[in-house]
Amino acid sequence: MTPRHEPVLCRETVEWVAPISAKDAPAPGGDYLDATFGQGGHSRCLLARLGASSRLLALDRDREAFECAQALAAEDARVIPRRGRFGDIRTVLAETGIPEVRGAIMDLGLSSAQLDRPGRGFSFQADGPLDMRMDQRQPLTAARWLNSAPAEELAKVIRECGEEPQARRIGQAIVAARPLSCTGELARIAAAALPRRGRRKHPATRVFQAVRIFVNRELEELQAALEGLFPQLAIGGRLAVISFHSLEDRIVKRFFRKRSSPPPVPREIPLRHEDQRVEARTLAGPVFPGEAEIRRNARARSAVLRVLERMA
Repeated sequence: MTPRHEPVLCRETVEWVAPISAKDAPAPGGDYLDATFGQGGHSRCLLARLGASSRLLALDRDREAFECAQALAAEDARVIPRRGRFGDIRTVLAETGIPEVRGAIMDLGLSSAQLDRPGRGFSFQADGPLDMRMDQRQPLTAARWLNSAPAEELAKVIRECGEEPQARRIGQAIVAARPLSCTGELARIAAAALPRRGRRKHPATRVFQAVRIFVNRELEELQAALEGLFPQLAIGGRLAVISFHSLEDRIVKRFFRKRSSPPPVPREIPLRHEDQRVEARTLAGPVFPGEAEIRRNARARSAVLRVLERMA
C-alpha cells in the first residue's frame, strides 16, 4: 500500500482559504473547492475547519484520486466527488449546481500514489512503463509521444517545459535509441547524454518533468483553470495555489498580478477613484515550507504558495 500523501503547506493553505473569526468557530459557510484532490490531504484539513452547512467539491482527473474522493464522500456528506480536469472548472461547477465558491485550493504537485507506483511512469526511481498520464482515459502516453515525435519537437518540449539547456542533444539521443518502453530507458538516455558533474539533481529530472507536462498539457490546463475559476469566486472568496517549479509559479504570479492591478489607461487622463478599483488583491506569497516541514517531507522543498482574494 502507498502511504498516505502528506499535503504540502497544509496548515498555511487552509488558514488562508477558510479563515475563522474566533477560536473553535467554523469558517464561513458556503461552497469550497479542492481542484486537485489527489489523496485528499488538503480536503481533510479544510473539512475540519468548515461547518455542517458547507460543501466541498473534490475534483481530480485521476481515476484513483476520484475513487479516493468517493470514499471520503461516503464518510462525510459535505463532500461532492467529481472526476474531471480543473481546466474545465466552470463547466464542472455548472453541472454540479454550484454558482460560486468561497475558497479554492490548487496543489499542482504529484501525489505519493502517482510518484511511488512504478506502473504510473512518473518517476525514474523504479522502472515502469512510460505512461505519465494523469487521466488514464486519454490516449496519448509518454511512450507514444517519445516514439513518434521528431527530434526537433522533442528538443523544443524538453527545452521549454523542462528548462533543459541540452535539450537538442537529448532529443537526438531519444530518437537514436527508439523504441522506448520504460522509464529506466529514458533515465539512462538522459544520464548518458548529460554530464553529471556540477548537477545537484539527477540528469533525468528535467526530462521527466518536460515529458509529463507535455503529455498532460499541464501549463495550458493551469491557465484555463485560473481564468475559469476566478469569475466563480464569491466576493471575498480566496484562491490558494501551490506550485512546484518556475513554469507553474510564473503563470500563477502573472495571473495574480494581472487581477490585482488596475486597468491600464492613457497618461494624463483624470480618473475617479472608483474607476481604478481592482478585481482582487494578493494576500500571501510567495510562502515557502519551513525547515521542519522539509525535514519531514523532502518533496515540500520546492513548493511555493500564493493566495488571491476576489474584491469585485
